[in-house]
Amino acid sequence: MLKRRAALAAPLALAMPTLAMPALAQPAWRPDRPIRVIIPHAPGGGTDVVTRVLAEAVGNALGQPLVIENRTGGAAGLVGTDLVAKAAPDGYTILVNSSAQAITPALVARMPYDAVNDFAGIGIIGFAPHVVVVNPQLPARTFQELLALLRAHPGRYNLASGGIGSAIHLAGEILRASAQVDFQIVQYRGGGPSMLAVLSNEAQMSTPDIPAATAVVRAGSARPLVIAAAERSPAMPDVPTSAEAGLPQFIAEIWFPVLAPARTPPAVVAALSAAFQTAIEQNKRRLTELAVQVRPGFTTSEQVMGYVRAQMERSVALLRAAGVQPE
Repeated sequence: MLKRRAALAAPLALAMPTLAMPALAQPAWRPDRPIRVIIPHAPGGGTDVVTRVLAEAVGNALGQPLVIENRTGGAAGLVGTDLVAKAAPDGYTILVNSSAQAITPALVARMPYDAVNDFAGIGIIGFAPHVVVVNPQLPARTFQELLALLRAHPGRYNLASGGIGSAIHLAGEILRASAQVDFQIVQYRGGGPSMLAVLSNEAQMSTPDIPAATAVVRAGSARPLVIAAAERSPAMPDVPTSAEAGLPQFIAEIWFPVLAPARTPPAVVAALSAAFQTAIEQNKRRLTELAVQVRPGFTTSEQVMGYVRAQMERSVALLRAAGVQPE
């Protein structure tokens, strides 16, 4: 059981992204068979949604299709991530993860891989804020009403998380500490199952990223109450920000790194990176609709992995300050 203190008021993942461009001196690499893309989270979560938006365009740019596999298991996708860490460094097995890449090492005492040194950075697709959603049966139509309900009934309500160390889990911890409210965080095996728990009222609320929540919100199956960001999202323009709702310290964002096994040849990494960049440019409107923002700033694998390292160090500092220890 994770221990905590009510003292977490900073975001774990402040944004970045873009993808490493091919080095001019490197010869072009063209794959001659399909590329396996491992998503270490369940179908229906934000990482899964964003990857599938880009998959066809990435495949077209490379001349070979992407074969997507959702490999869940372990805290925050340890099984799928470890699979890629130990895969052949030939470009034919890559990882699309969430910000759990940097969070999990702060929560798991015996990691089966090194989250930085066992990977080469292809890029980061983008970042998106989290949103608090509730089952429509919950008698709270605003964020203020939700906080009042949680304070009136401490420990009574459940928040569905995508697993220990997932971005949803962290967003829930940030909410709990910054608002100084008490609720149960129930771990499910991925973002998709956690959303299903809210839809069935098995859990009354969750803190998914916007890409994962967009479809159910549009269908009216879940009610969005607040976005954990400083600015409103074009994907949910009518939903207030945490600052507008009176809790400006509640900020939580997810980001989506694309990684290859360490020692993958630079020319291969560059070709993969260029293909993802092309796909992002072609699908910018769709990503914007999902509230995924693409930002410039990283052009090398070293810069991508430097960002992962910085966020991992920040995760450790914030979670330790909150009293959370690795298990």
